[in-house]
Amino acid sequence: MKYDLTVSIVLFIDKNYGDLNVFRKCLQSLLSTNLNMKIFIIDNSPKKNNIPEFKNNNIEYVFLGKNIGFGRAHNIAIKKSKGISKYHLILNPDVYFDKDVLVELKNFMDSNNEIAAVSPKILYQDGRIQHLSKLLPNPVDLIFRRFIPFKEYLKKRNWIYEMRYKNYDQMFFCPVISGSFIFTRTDILIKLKGFDERFFLYMEDVDLCRRMLKFGKIAYFPYVKVYHKFERGSYKKLKYTLIHIISAIKYFNKWGWIDKDRNKINKKFI
Repeated sequence: MKYDLTVSIVLFIDKNYGDLNVFRKCLQSLLSTNLNMKIFIIDNSPKKNNIPEFKNNNIEYVFLGKNIGFGRAHNIAIKKSKGISKYHLILNPDVYFDKDVLVELKNFMDSNNEIAAVSPKILYQDGRIQHLSKLLPNPVDLIFRRFIPFKEYLKKRNWIYEMRYKNYDQMFFCPVISGSFIFTRTDILIKLKGFDERFFLYMEDVDLCRRMLKFGKIAYFPYVKVYHKFERGSYKKLKYTLIHIISAIKYFNKWGWIDKDRNKINKKFI
């Protein structure tokens, strides 16, 4: 293996979306880490982004000039990572952290061969926690809740779906972690052939985690933390809401709307 870690970041910045300053903080977090790593930046933006950090020898910048989708763009970097790293980090460009975070996660994975993937504690920029460790979703969790007027019912559903009954200050296992930060084993990603490219945006991380469960456990590891700006585009713009719904429909068409395996898996974590 040439590198301890390969990293893939999919960048998309236009006049309405993305923050180049936060992205630079993300890169600086990576470059300050004491690991031998290769960083692949796959740029889906309409215009090329050039910043000083790109001159680093550990960064490979790939400009596509069009938005080919989140998972499909990550897959370009995942293919490039085959055989050259033990671990791979799928990372959003709006995430940043201290220099010791990735070292701690690598040490955790080194000591626990049964772990397929791990997520740290993920915080908003103001320090509030993001409940991004989740159960496998059912149609109510992803589609119909947007049309259900009963707030108390939805609150109870989210309490279960987002695993808020867990102590987020202690480690636990879960079936799904956020695609904003997935620290995993490169060989697992290669065996899975990366993300399912049928998902243009949203649900590709849920689908990937579900397939990862065949290779080991997925852990929430709160002893290190990262900060995530978290755009939540599907809640702000109708375009992204529609993309999210379409991806959810594709997901349930793939795994089943009435999904007995989902219920069996979720019961292990409730």
